[in-house]
Amino acid sequence: MDYPRIISDPMYSVYQSRIEKEVRAYEIPQHIAVIMDGNRRYAKEVLGTDDTNKGHEMGKSKLREVLDWCIDLGIRYLTVYAFSMENFNRDDTEVDYLMHALASSLREFAADKRIHEYEVSIRVIGDTSLLPDYVIDAMNEALEKTRGYDRYHLNLAIAYSGRHDITTAVRSVVQDVVDGKLAIDDIDETVFGKYVSTFGLPDPDLVMRTSGEIRISNFLLWQMAYSELYFIDVYWPGFRYIDLLRAIRTYQQRQRRYGK
Repeated sequence: MDYPRIISDPMYSVYQSRIEKEVRAYEIPQHIAVIMDGNRRYAKEVLGTDDTNKGHEMGKSKLREVLDWCIDLGIRYLTVYAFSMENFNRDDTEVDYLMHALASSLREFAADKRIHEYEVSIRVIGDTSLLPDYVIDAMNEALEKTRGYDRYHLNLAIAYSGRHDITTAVRSVVQDVVDGKLAIDDIDETVFGKYVSTFGLPDPDLVMRTSGEIRISNFLLWQMAYSELYFIDVYWPGFRYIDLLRAIRTYQQRQRRYGK
């Protein structure tokens, strides 16, 4: 699923530089959300191993790389689908590995000098009550060490479900109505938006999914109402800078009318 290298490295570099120059000349999306898909297939089809953890390991490194690209391009918000609620249905061994990998990633981000140099805030969205204590501890460490940062934002959707996000918000709205804190007639999109997990964040301008699958898999259902969608036939560990540039260029070429 990774693109073959059909041109030489020098020519490839020139081509990438040309696209980068084009992209930087126009409006850069401020919030990109990514469904990071294809780690397991990358391990099997590209690495030639049945050890899916090898793919997850490379996927973890890729996130660090993509965050660097976003910072360099001035993309202020990066939200990634790190672990869905449905992912708990996977083999216990794989789930355990992923949980430890997420905890490791959170601690690494919390200690990363570049995170603090560029003032990147770390935020976790999802049902954290489902997470092991060691993941909660790592999450709290990352949140605390990046608290107050506002230049860039990395949001990790862990134990996340778009439908669960919405139904949880509905329950909170109903409870506030019952408690007399909110009048039914006051409920509109703006008010409801204050109850979803991403409150305070702008809705994503661009939502990407890797691996060639063309579906949104219960990700940010409320938030992506007007997002541009981009699907790419590359597994997440094989995602390249030029792939990001192409996605942004496609976004820039679309006319966003918002129904007008």
